[in-house]
Amino acid sequence: MDHKPARAAPRVGHDRRRGKVVRMSQESPTDRPLTTALAEAAATAGHAPSVHNTQPWQWRVLPDALELRAARSRQLAATDPEGRLLTLSCGTALHHARTALAAEGWTPVVERLPDPDDPQLLARLTGLHRTDPDPAAMRLVQCMQVRHTDRRPVSDEPVPTTAVKEIAEAAVAEGSRLQILDGDQVLELAAAAAHAGTVEAEDPQLREELAYWTSRAGTGTGLPSDVLPEQAPQTTVPARDFGRPGTLPIGAGHDRAAVYALLYGDEDEPDSWLRAGEALSAAWLTATRLGVSVVPLSGVVEVEGTRQTLRGLLAGLGHPYIVLRLGIADPAHAGPPHTPRLATEQVVDTSALRGEHG
Repeated sequence: MDHKPARAAPRVGHDRRRGKVVRMSQESPTDRPLTTALAEAAATAGHAPSVHNTQPWQWRVLPDALELRAARSRQLAATDPEGRLLTLSCGTALHHARTALAAEGWTPVVERLPDPDDPQLLARLTGLHRTDPDPAAMRLVQCMQVRHTDRRPVSDEPVPTTAVKEIAEAAVAEGSRLQILDGDQVLELAAAAAHAGTVEAEDPQLREELAYWTSRAGTGTGLPSDVLPEQAPQTTVPARDFGRPGTLPIGAGHDRAAVYALLYGDEDEPDSWLRAGEALSAAWLTATRLGVSVVPLSGVVEVEGTRQTLRGLLAGLGHPYIVLRLGIADPAHAGPPHTPRLATEQVVDTSALRGEHG
């Protein structure tokens, strides 16, 4: 599991510029109460990626469990009315929390969608028992702190085949699969992405929603201008048009050396969307450890027609959750900063512990 990072690998644990680092306690894990580990895991999950950086999750720390709920107030009502991307985003946070607990030597029982009468309750981590701290999980927790989305074109350096294989295996281990697209399929993806962009650009509600989430400076959510390209990159697969230029220089790169992959599974239900998010988190953190840049392309799954095009790429044998671009970032130029994050107290509720401590 301990692979030598590729040349463009982040300096895990040493990148002060990219944002606040959440440090694990220096206490011995065996000396710390479970409630502390649960609260810290929920806080660490705040590093997880989410569609438009909406962070649509809410955690509740209980004396012996951790609950994950959907924060519908941060759902993309026009773009994601069924909650696919919201649930997938919450799945990335769930995997982050599970990994943080494993790094501290706790193994939970994961109950997904445990209460049919409470659809906002997406998962409960319960039945926690002690194990040895997991070194592989510790490395992934470090990767959480430097992982980010770099929308610049990738360099001409190819992604190592061994890295692609390991990233795909990480997704499979979480119950989803990753189909690597061949040249012809990438061209089909490019046409579908262009069509999805046109459909969304012509919808005033979608444009308004996108404008809202790209003008959230100072709120801890959304996409600030310094993570958005200053102009559309000249790539085979078109990037999302955010409706306004950002300030991120894109350079003269392309996506010829990129690998495009389709994250998919057998079902198209909330449980599978949640698991897809867990798989996305596992794949992305593995990619970060290996020095591979990941950009999720959700626009093509947001439009019904182009989502069906992706099903065609799967020969109708699976349901697409999200497209990923894998590449090696240009090491000669600094990438974008981290997107902002909500304060821990806004997404982690510890009120149930107050009575426990008198």
